[in-house]
Amino acid sequence: MTTDHDFKQLVRARMRETGENYTTALMALRDDVAYREAEREQHRIVARWFDDGRLRDMPARRAVRAAVLLEVLSRFEPGRRYREREVTALLSTVYADHAWLRRLLVEHDYLERADGEYWVVTTPPVREGQRLTQETPAWELAWLPRFITRGTR
Repeated sequence: MTTDHDFKQLVRARMRETGENYTTALMALRDDVAYREAEREQHRIVARWFDDGRLRDMPARRAVRAAVLLEVLSRFEPGRRYREREVTALLSTVYADHAWLRRLLVEHDYLERADGEYWVVTTPPVREGQRLTQETPAWELAWLPRFITRGTR
């Protein structure tokens, strides 16, 4: 991480480039730093738990499990509705117990379902309570809103 003085220089440089005020430039840079840190952590988790796109095993720790589920979710297309057999086919390429994986995606509020169809949620899940927020990977907060909006453009 940069020193405080260096970070202020980055903020001022962004202000010159974008015309943003100090607070806006500061928040944008902090968001960028948080996103990159969350992305690094997500890549570390994916490298540990996946081999050639297949999940080796389901992690026991809830935060790591949620990060793994986000990686699986990235294989879906936001805004598209999937029939159950399509979801089964997609998840079967990731993990042997595709039914459990599908159930976890729904329980974690990453996929919704109705009438035999599944789709990526249209809004990020709201996590309330200290336990739930501690079990939420930073990648969910950083990546999921951007991923969801891809399907609404």
